[in-house]
Amino acid sequence: MYLTGIADEASQDIKTQIEVTRQLGWNAIESRFINGKNIHDLSEDAFDEVCETLDGSGVHINAFGSAIANWGKDVRDDFSITEAEINRTIPRMKRLGAKFVRVMSYKVVEGVELMAEERIKRLTLILDAFAAEGITVVHENCMNYGGMSWQHTLELIDSLPGLKLVYDTGNPVFAKDRSKEGHPWQDPWEFYEKVKAHVAYIHVKDCKEPSPKSNGKEVYAYPGDGQGQVKKVMTDLMERGYDGGISIEPHLAAVFHDTDANTGSKEDPIDIYLKYGRQLMEMLNSIGYSHQPYQP
Repeated sequence: MYLTGIADEASQDIKTQIEVTRQLGWNAIESRFINGKNIHDLSEDAFDEVCETLDGSGVHINAFGSAIANWGKDVRDDFSITEAEINRTIPRMKRLGAKFVRVMSYKVVEGVELMAEERIKRLTLILDAFAAEGITVVHENCMNYGGMSWQHTLELIDSLPGLKLVYDTGNPVFAKDRSKEGHPWQDPWEFYEKVKAHVAYIHVKDCKEPSPKSNGKEVYAYPGDGQGQVKKVMTDLMERGYDGGISIEPHLAAVFHDTDANTGSKEDPIDIYLKYGRQLMEMLNSIGYSHQPYQP
């Protein structure tokens, strides 16, 4: 098992991302935003600069946290938008040697037909494009069709041979379960238990359920301090011999999909990121779950 993180939550400057990664004793970054843009949306010159900065640093990009079919994308939009993102992402991932690309299953628009068949059709094309280049596609349980419940996630798995999952420990805490009457909050442990056989990558996030006290918003927390069952999930991963990546996504300084979210901290983003990574490592050490450097 190796540790990595979405380092733009510390800084969107690639040099700073490398530095905080080194300070944690890690050698991998899950790349998402750099200087205000997703890595697949950078200009060619800007991307070249990122590659040059990474070269010789000892820090690698293990995954792309892409915007492909994410919570901001509508399945009714022209597919050329997704195709363009795929076509920009693949050569950049190959240049950096990244192995995983995070995708979603398009946003859910209240009162609008879900169009499950169209989502699956598009995800098939996404999956095929990356698989042809030896890149593993992992779907995240977030604000998208597959994130509506563990049943919706398994529907995607059953319909899309070869699709793997990135399980986010925190997302079920503040997501409604659309498969159950009354749409209660999802049960993080239940969600994990039902999908874990298909998990190839992990996002560690933790938070507390929305409540009147928090103005109806989730409150993000350090790992183990929320309701995401992080320690229980880590223990199960260890006992099952999971040896993939575990990536931190604190959301304590910024939440890219919700500017009104309760981030729960006013600390410096770099300090938060370092504290978050260290608290996760303390948790892993307490259960005897050791990590190794990422092998590119």
